[in-house]
Amino acid sequence: MAFPIAEIVARLEARYGIPEWKPRNNPLEELIHCILSQHTSDANSFRAYRRLREQYPTWQAVVDAPTDALAATIRSGGLANQKAPRIQAVLRAIREAHGDYSLDWLRQLPTPEARKFLLGLPGIGPKCAAIVLCFAMGRPVIPVDTHVFRVSWRLGLIPKSLGEAKAHDALEAIIPEPLVYRFHVALIQHGRAVCKAQNPRCAECPLQELCAYYQANSANTRDSN
Repeated sequence: MAFPIAEIVARLEARYGIPEWKPRNNPLEELIHCILSQHTSDANSFRAYRRLREQYPTWQAVVDAPTDALAATIRSGGLANQKAPRIQAVLRAIREAHGDYSLDWLRQLPTPEARKFLLGLPGIGPKCAAIVLCFAMGRPVIPVDTHVFRVSWRLGLIPKSLGEAKAHDALEAIIPEPLVYRFHVALIQHGRAVCKAQNPRCAECPLQELCAYYQANSANTRDSN
């Protein structure tokens, strides 16, 4: 089945603009920030990352720190008692695998091999791996957050029952590589502004006739009248 991906992206970019990819961090910085960002707001995760780097200027210092002290440093990011030992375990695994605290060498690997390594790190799932590959390395992979997942299943691109973790592969299979980053950004913007989890603003959505959720709900409304 062919999905109107290009049309979806074009309509959303007409509303939100066309994003330009720029690297945010190096791959290791992106990975650590991703761990800190789990289950918290962007503001809290950025604050926790900033405090981490201020308190521990090297990754070796992070590894050597008492875990409870590290947890106290990143407390603003939430779930600090889980995130602190995970960060230390990830850093140790990276050094054991390649001799130093760097993931820049992943740039030399094909995307499937780079993803496999990241997924083999302690506690790193598909979303974090995709964030590193996309935002730090510019690879055509889709980090599926709650907005991307919600808009995708409402549009009918994937079944809701698939879940966020498996949605990465399913979406990458149907999104043309040149549109992957733009699709990702557009769906996040649309999920935040219009296609909200509660009370989606379907009346102002530019994707109405392309959206399975809208078509089903408008049909139900007609049937009930």
